[in-house]
Amino acid sequence: MFPLQQTPIHVSNETLDDLRQRLALTRWYADDGNTDGFYGVPTAYLRELVEYWRTDFDWRAQEKAINAYEHYRVEVDGVPIHFLRKPGVGDNPIPLILTHGWPWTFWHWSKVIDALADPAAHGGDAADAFEVIVPSLPGFGFSTPIPQRPDLNFWKIADLWHTLMTEVLGHRRYAAAGCDVGAMVTGQLGHKYAEELYGIHIGSGQRLDLFTGERAWDITGGRPIPEGLPADVHARIIELEKRFAVHLTAQMLAPATLAHGLTDSPAGMLAWILERWMHWSALPDGDLEAVYTKDDLLTHATIYWATNSIGTSIRLYANHNRYPWTPSHDRWPVIEAPTGLTLVAHENPPGVTTAQRAQHFRDSDRGRWYNLVNVTAHNRGGHFIPWEVPVEWTDDLRRTFRGRR
Repeated sequence: MFPLQQTPIHVSNETLDDLRQRLALTRWYADDGNTDGFYGVPTAYLRELVEYWRTDFDWRAQEKAINAYEHYRVEVDGVPIHFLRKPGVGDNPIPLILTHGWPWTFWHWSKVIDALADPAAHGGDAADAFEVIVPSLPGFGFSTPIPQRPDLNFWKIADLWHTLMTEVLGHRRYAAAGCDVGAMVTGQLGHKYAEELYGIHIGSGQRLDLFTGERAWDITGGRPIPEGLPADVHARIIELEKRFAVHLTAQMLAPATLAHGLTDSPAGMLAWILERWMHWSALPDGDLEAVYTKDDLLTHATIYWATNSIGTSIRLYANHNRYPWTPSHDRWPVIEAPTGLTLVAHENPPGVTTAQRAQHFRDSDRGRWYNLVNVTAHNRGGHFIPWEVPVEWTDDLRRTFRGRR
């Protein structure tokens, strides 16, 4: 039934020694006048993390925790794919593939895997059990290297996932869920392969043509902010643009140029992805380490560094635009698979409260793309939903698939 050979993850001592040496040789930017982070990640906090990474961080302990799960490495259409598997415990576990985003790793799903696979052991109903499959996106983490497929993007990855689930793992039907870029991979599965899915559950409901057009790198599309808006709505527009504009622009327009520096400097790589975790997460009183301990942050960072995957991970953004999404059919809704959606307050649109959020999405031009069956908005949580609010994510996902088995 499952003949694949387990392949625990492992980072060599040579790689870890080289990392520590590079950290020790970091040349620091003085960064005067940036204690408030106005100009980006403050040097003082970055130095603190780098020193901890070099002297105190225990990768082997993290590796042991990750290897408590089954890991496999396969090739799908010539692309190396790493995935974690947790067998389901319950009456009728159905297969569920969870897809992460950027700058996520597969380990961002770690807080929900056990509850999804064995709900009865975590206060749930055994009837909600899933066999959980968590791959690393191609070009991310242990799904590397990908020299033969430089064109991969979200909709091409969906084809790889479908082959993985149906041909490699032998599932006739399966469920899918994802956040960030992973939500778009999952949405494409729900568009192209709806008849072979029980349904999908996502953490952001974008249109699949999001990255098409001449100004896809500009979240405003080149449009000025309308005049006469209430002050709070105007401020929220500016806040959201600042939050997402930097990485979209750089990673879509010049990913290789950026990658040269990030691939050579672990401190530089950490700074680039750390800024996303700092601003995209909902931080209690601005405290990043209330959401991610130093060990958490550096576990994700080490996965990127040790696998030399920062460059291939960021090029995904350029490929979304360079190889535009092509519909597989012209029916509506575009995504026909039954769809559940978890929304969080940290990403509420300008002028929209959490109480209004679900209906606002249903009424939006994005909402009509989906066969919506379950939309829930929460007052807590940020962009990394299954990491930040794992209980809410798990409850929402279970609800989406009840009665669909």
